[in-house]
Amino acid sequence: MDWITRLQNSIDHIEKHLLDDLSIDEVAETAFVSSFHYQRIFSLLTGMTIGEYIRKRRLAKAGQEISASDGKVIDIALKYGYDSPESFSKAFNRFHGISPAAARLAGASLKSFSPLVLKITIEGGLTMDYRIENKQSFKVLAISRIFSAETSSAEIPKFWDEFFRKGHNKVSCGRFGICCPPEKGSKEFRYSIGNYVNESSVKPAEIPAGFEILDIPAGTWAVFPCVGPMPDSIQNLWKQIYSQWLPTSGYEIVPGYDIEHYSAGDVASPDYKSEIWLPVRKKQ
Repeated sequence: MDWITRLQNSIDHIEKHLLDDLSIDEVAETAFVSSFHYQRIFSLLTGMTIGEYIRKRRLAKAGQEISASDGKVIDIALKYGYDSPESFSKAFNRFHGISPAAARLAGASLKSFSPLVLKITIEGGLTMDYRIENKQSFKVLAISRIFSAETSSAEIPKFWDEFFRKGHNKVSCGRFGICCPPEKGSKEFRYSIGNYVNESSVKPAEIPAGFEILDIPAGTWAVFPCVGPMPDSIQNLWKQIYSQWLPTSGYEIVPGYDIEHYSAGDVASPDYKSEIWLPVRKKQ
């Protein structure tokens, strides 16, 4: 089954079970990837989180039902996953721009939001440099924080700003930005900033407050070089990996640590160099 078909199957699954209590894990399983990678892929390819997509689909359908029936608002709110008429009305108003009551008036204007349909488009050839490496295990002295997949794209850059502002880079320079594998069923993940460390040279009592040692296991990595200013260049590279390299590479993602490797230098320079390390295996 090809990559595009797997993603489309997951979107079809969402549509079929739109009124059910959907979990990200359940949806991700239909695409045969972890929930963490599914959420990242979805947001990179569509420009919205999976949660936003489901909410918009539900509110669009709720608007159709409100305007076409005389059902009670409380019943429709519960049907579309809201605990109270108040929370439903707020969400409805944010999406449609009017209240549920106003949606029943003659001539009321509502917003539609169609289900996603994935299509392959040819936009010209694109050369992507990469290499496959078998890396030995290594350790990182890092400072970590828990993030929600829904808000991580906005919050992680703030974490980096805080890392330098508080001088943590003097303890362990920010060579790595690491997305740690989340627990199954969790909507959160741990993100760590740090650098190589020889654990044998650091006693547990000597680990600075707030820091920890991460043990990155040996494995196979697809390594993608990146040249350009942060954060746009590396964000664009992530999108290219998922939309163009992964569907045709003969490799698939495996659960593990996703790593961004940064060099010393001016991160705003057009010549700034970094890398993405993605844990992979050959397709069976």
